[in-house]
Amino acid sequence: MSDLRRPPVDRPADQATVGTLTVRYFAGARAAAGRPEEPASAGRSLDELLTELADRHGEQLATVLRVASFLVDGVTCHDRRAPLPAGATIDVLPPFAGG
Repeated sequence: MSDLRRPPVDRPADQATVGTLTVRYFAGARAAAGRPEEPASAGRSLDELLTELADRHGEQLATVLRVASFLVDGVTCHDRRAPLPAGATIDVLPPFAGG
């Protein structure tokens, strides 16, 4: 039996998760994408990511993306040309009805 108090061993990161981020879709964006979330490659700008997502999912999602707001790790994205960091979560928030 191993000693549970032993400090963790540094290991290389899982290659499947290095350089990725998570895109989460809400409300109409979720319906247009056909899924609640998906992985994407990091290191590109938000504008580049949105182009890829529109190409992947079609005109219905492209229409939503044109009017949506975006959060990067819970903070409003003001610079859509800045590289998105690995491990980030991008929230796609279409306009919501109501008050």
